[in-house]
Amino acid sequence: MGPSSINWVEFKRWLLKTHVRRNALDLFRTARKYHVVLWRPNEASGLVSLSDSHRRLVMASLSNLSKFIGVYKTWKDIVANTGLKWSNGNSEDIIIKRFTRSRSPEEITDWIISIKEAIPALSVFMDFAAATGIRFVEAVRSYSLIIDLSHQNNLSEYYNVEGSLLEHYRFRDLFIRRSKKVFISFISEDLVKRVAVSRFFSKSAIENRIKRSELSSAFGDLREYWASYMTKYLRQPEIDFLQGRVSTSVLMRELLQSGLDNRPEKQNLRGRWRDTKQTPLLSLYESKRLLNQTSQSSNGYSQVGEK
Repeated sequence: MGPSSINWVEFKRWLLKTHVRRNALDLFRTARKYHVVLWRPNEASGLVSLSDSHRRLVMASLSNLSKFIGVYKTWKDIVANTGLKWSNGNSEDIIIKRFTRSRSPEEITDWIISIKEAIPALSVFMDFAAATGIRFVEAVRSYSLIIDLSHQNNLSEYYNVEGSLLEHYRFRDLFIRRSKKVFISFISEDLVKRVAVSRFFSKSAIENRIKRSELSSAFGDLREYWASYMTKYLRQPEIDFLQGRVSTSVLMRELLQSGLDNRPEKQNLRGRWRDTKQTPLLSLYESKRLLNQTSQSSNGYSQVGEK
């Protein structure tokens, strides 16, 4: 089998069955651009120099294509022989990088306010990321899925209104990955409704808008701040569970201990989450934003009076 024998129409349909439309189309376009690597392994070395995000997209595209055409073992051999990795850097480098770029709660709230004011179109997405505490890529996928399913009048397949719950586990290919998983997120119905009528932005579009506004990206720090803040209301294993940092054995134990069942709300995870007033970080930075506005107004009034 060679490149000319690929049925691209069927491949696109195959992707659309297992991925959100926008993600499927990204994978499809990238596979068409780089598919020759599956027949010319020597060209795979050029993928090493790509940025982490671009290389991950290319590798995911070729992985899907190789499975579709039945040459997945060939693709695995190419990855092993070329030394391709889903990300660069060892664990020590990652830890040091996290320490050196760590931000204070004050800086995180200021950053959120700056993004919302500089890029109003991303305001709802920032609320969503702050409310869920999930990884940036997962937040983008979840945000997109809410919009897509809402347009199809199928949002109930994902959002459990009674439980105030996004059920990520129903979409395994998007959220249950080999090394990174997220199963559920608690989120208010009001915020879900705001997301449903919002405009979709891809991960790269969000990153580019932030970059063009000359602002930094701190989604990793936001996720850490969410975890830190939630210790006021939830146990650490529960926080790890909601953020997808838990092994299967620990997950099963926590489901039994924390529960999403009909026990009194103070005794289960859902009840303790509701004690957080659903979106604690939103109230924090909104209060600060209003305080800043009040301060600016007061300064403006004083200056006028002095004149």
